[in-house]
Amino acid sequence: MSEFYNNAIFWVETEKIKPNPYQPRKEFDQAKLEDLAKSIRQYGVIQPLTVTRKEFEKSDGGLATEYELIAGERRLRAARLAGISQVPVIIREDYDDDKTKLEVAIIENLQREDLNPMDRANAFARLVNEFGFKHVQVAEKVGKSREYVSNTIRLLSLPTEMQQALSEGKIAEGHTRPLLMLIDRPQEQNVLFREIMLKKLTVRDTESIARRIAFDKVRKKEYLYAPEILEMERELTQALGTRVAIEPKENGGKLSIDFMGEDDLRVLFAALASRIAQGNSLKEPATEPAQQPLDETDVSQAGSVPASLASEILPENPDDRSLEEKTNDENTFDPSSFSL
Repeated sequence: MSEFYNNAIFWVETEKIKPNPYQPRKEFDQAKLEDLAKSIRQYGVIQPLTVTRKEFEKSDGGLATEYELIAGERRLRAARLAGISQVPVIIREDYDDDKTKLEVAIIENLQREDLNPMDRANAFARLVNEFGFKHVQVAEKVGKSREYVSNTIRLLSLPTEMQQALSEGKIAEGHTRPLLMLIDRPQEQNVLFREIMLKKLTVRDTESIARRIAFDKVRKKEYLYAPEILEMERELTQALGTRVAIEPKENGGKLSIDFMGEDDLRVLFAALASRIAQGNSLKEPATEPAQQPLDETDVSQAGSVPASLASEILPENPDDRSLEEKTNDENTFDPSSFSL
């Protein structure tokens, strides 16, 4: 009888087929389901679903049969959407254990490339955590390398927001590699993620930025920068929404601000000029008119920037200059001392 089941196609009512509890795929594109439903209305379900079959005794003493889906949930959903009452199935009695159900469902979806990266990561993790598979064993089952499996499972260590963006196709799987490089630096990881989303960074640009951050981490560890310097970098990075590097030297130092293009530079320039102007207006006597922030048009035409870039962010030092000396210093500020 088993041989008969495993080689024959049966027609089964769709309402009698239970979903696979180990279905790795969680997201189903409704528009694509509608398209498949239209095709099924016209041509029927061409490829049979794979199910297991069980008989059980009903409360009245009679026998009933139920089927559990192993592979083909998208076809089953589309058939129900199309109003089809019966679908062709292949009954497999040798797929009755939970590990096999999950394994077959994963393999079928991978062969069709139907799983998004997060569904695939969760499926691999279930094989490892629930059924004791080694990464190399999962790799053999799905026809991939061990590194592919391990890197896919690592996606689960990303913050929930990033996982959701990956599932929805807002970022590419390639973007996750540089994000994972910053897994131990959540603040900078989040800044990079925001830039990917807002600036539509390419994978190459994202990797370049992540390498720069990793290099800076080594640099700071090597030179043992003072905590105050690192805190200034952190606050400037947060205030400007991009990476800021402070490099102290024996005499003075260098401040670097990352930007991705001319438009990005103009936005940063406008933000800096506005914050500086606001800071200056707070310091001026009440009898003098307050300086108005520059808008983006003013910034693009400006030849110099007012003084004290760090007026709001950096801690103030004791200053015994007269008001006239301060005003003269502010009016002769040289923006070239900062590298953008």
